[in-house]
Amino acid sequence: MNPSKLISCTVLSLVLLGCGQSSGPSISTGTTPAQPASSPTTAVTSHAVGLVMKTLTNPFFIEMEKGARRAEKELDVALTVKTAAQETSIEQQIQLVNDLVAAKVKAIVIAPGDSVSLIPALKKAADAGIKIINIDNRLDSEALKQAGLADVPFVGVDNEAGAYSAAQFLAAKITTPTQAAILEGIRSADNARQRMEGARRALSENKHIKLVASETANWKIDEAYTVTKQLFTKHPDVKLLFAANDMMAMGASKYLQEAGKVNVKVVGFDALSEVLTEIKAGHIAATVDQQAAAQGYQGVSLALRLIKGEAVAPTTMIETRLITAADLK
Repeated sequence: MNPSKLISCTVLSLVLLGCGQSSGPSISTGTTPAQPASSPTTAVTSHAVGLVMKTLTNPFFIEMEKGARRAEKELDVALTVKTAAQETSIEQQIQLVNDLVAAKVKAIVIAPGDSVSLIPALKKAADAGIKIINIDNRLDSEALKQAGLADVPFVGVDNEAGAYSAAQFLAAKITTPTQAAILEGIRSADNARQRMEGARRALSENKHIKLVASETANWKIDEAYTVTKQLFTKHPDVKLLFAANDMMAMGASKYLQEAGKVNVKVVGFDALSEVLTEIKAGHIAATVDQQAAAQGYQGVSLALRLIKGEAVAPTTMIETRLITAADLK
């Protein structure tokens, strides 16, 4: 199966089979506990909320939408979901925000593909009285301040810590000279930068490991397949590979299996069901669960609270956990 077909299989299998929301990790905020708005006890007018995501070609965002849809039903919200074609379709995301402004929604929940480029469009939305909630990929704090949007609440995970735990798992038993490589996400995205830094930190703590390459594959499965092939042409002795999301981990694993490189340990990030299957099969070593559905649910919940004039915490953190083969027995 080529990488393009693997995308279709990945998305189709998740749509048909579904993935249950993780019950392990917890949610916390820097100041007060995350508190979803209570289900209404009397009939009220639904509040219009727009959810802007990066794409639906990545099953992670299918799970995010599931969580948002659950909040829509439980909290009496009229939810409009907008997605770009690809995670790199930043201009399209900007247009989707503009479309929601024109539709006069009450709040926009956004998982931005870029940490800076979406801010002017979001400022336009805020100026129109629309509440903004940032989920998944954090918007650049300095750029927000300069735009006059310093108070945008964020819902997400500690990407640096999650990546550190995955790369630390890779490095744990290395006692001889070993080469490692990183597949980065979109470099203008804050979560991609944090994951790269977390992985680098963990790998650097083991004196036997040498990081020989760190290349972007822009979150994409096909691109990861190609980049991994090129990477191993230049560095055939790499034995450890950190991929900043599961789509890239699958693309890398596909190439490594085809090339017969069975002694390379790969870790990913997202806990997609397809990757959990690959972990059970021994093709991928681990992944990081960051609770996509919980992020979607909390984003819509906090948006409703802002619409109602309630105060919300500036940051709502969703806990991550490392998943290995031992966890799936």
